[in-house]
Amino acid sequence: MLRFENLSKRYGERLIFQALQYDTASGCVALNDESSSGKSTLLGILAGTIEPDTGEVWLGGHSLRSAPLAAQSVLTYVPEDCMPYSDQTGREYLNTVASARNTVVTTDTLALADRFGLTPHLDKRFEQMSFGTRKKFFLTSAVLGDTQVLIADEPVGGLDAAARAVLVDLFKTLAQTRTVFFSSYDEVFTNACEARSVDFADLEKRE
Repeated sequence: MLRFENLSKRYGERLIFQALQYDTASGCVALNDESSSGKSTLLGILAGTIEPDTGEVWLGGHSLRSAPLAAQSVLTYVPEDCMPYSDQTGREYLNTVASARNTVVTTDTLALADRFGLTPHLDKRFEQMSFGTRKKFFLTSAVLGDTQVLIADEPVGGLDAAARAVLVDLFKTLAQTRTVFFSSYDEVFTNACEARSVDFADLEKRE
């Protein structure tokens, strides 16, 4: 469901990474590497928010380069700091995502939001929310529609223990039928999700 080949990225004189490749179907994959190694850059490329210098990404069999709308339609992307429009409320955000995916916000979606402790925040604007609350709305949106790939940058950042437990359950459930690809420094969380752990050395193309 997630595949990429020959991905390279450079900023000025600094080579971030080169010739990365990976191919995975359903399941959880955790990208673990040292700080400033380029994890957020790679996830941004996989989500289509950053353009690679070389290479190509496929989401659910759709090329981000040649069929970006089809690729984005099967993706949930959770960046490290989740801020759509600052004056948008949590409820409006979920409805916007649902509409884009040709579905509606169901009672199951609202039940997940409640498990994350979001019910009191549904009608707050994003600019009024904490870092962790914003992230939980983005994570909740992963169950909307028929998506195939979830990409999340440091998803446990800003979450308390109760929310982390909900996220473990969510990732394990999604991983039964979708690809969950996330970055994390938290080995305990990675293990709890039963995620396959990879680093940049594992992704480098070998002749």
